Amino acid sequence: MANKVSEEKKEFARVLYMSGEQQNIIAEKVGVSKQTINRWVAEEAWDKRRAAQSVTRPEIVNNLLRAISNEVEKLNEERDAEKVAGACDKLSKLAAAIEKLDKKASVVDAIEVFIAFGKWLQHRATNDEELTPELIKAINRYQDLYVSELLSTKGQ
Repeated sequence: MANKVSEEKKEFARVLYMSGEQQNIIAEKVGVSKQTINRWVAEEAWDKRRAAQSVTRPEIVNNLLRAISNEVEKLNEERDAEKVAGACDKLSKLAAAIEKLDKKASVVDAIEVFIAFGKWLQHRATNDEELTPELIKAINRYQDLYVSELLSTKGQ
């Protein structure tokens, strides 16, 4: 019984953490120590997941497009052939990065979908008795496992 309570507290803490709540506030709301929250964040890599969910593909693409624009401006000002060649190489790499973003689903994509799906499940649960809290927790657990595996394979 104590383990189930602990898992429920941990899940509640994870949801609060992923929504951007501060760790000391989470500790108060969940009824555990700040050290426990710190341990859960470290053991479960919540910080990586939260960071991944806060950066969207459109933001990344916009940053890359701004970088390309800056390089083009520099290129227009240069008269040195070596500098122009270096700028062209940078432009090529930036364009390749944008193309890659357009073709591949990333961890960020999965997290964005899971967050939207989670919100939909919560809304749906108000009218659908088959969507029990236990089922939603199980779905969240498997989504987290999937994201963890994606993050671990990206680092290899």
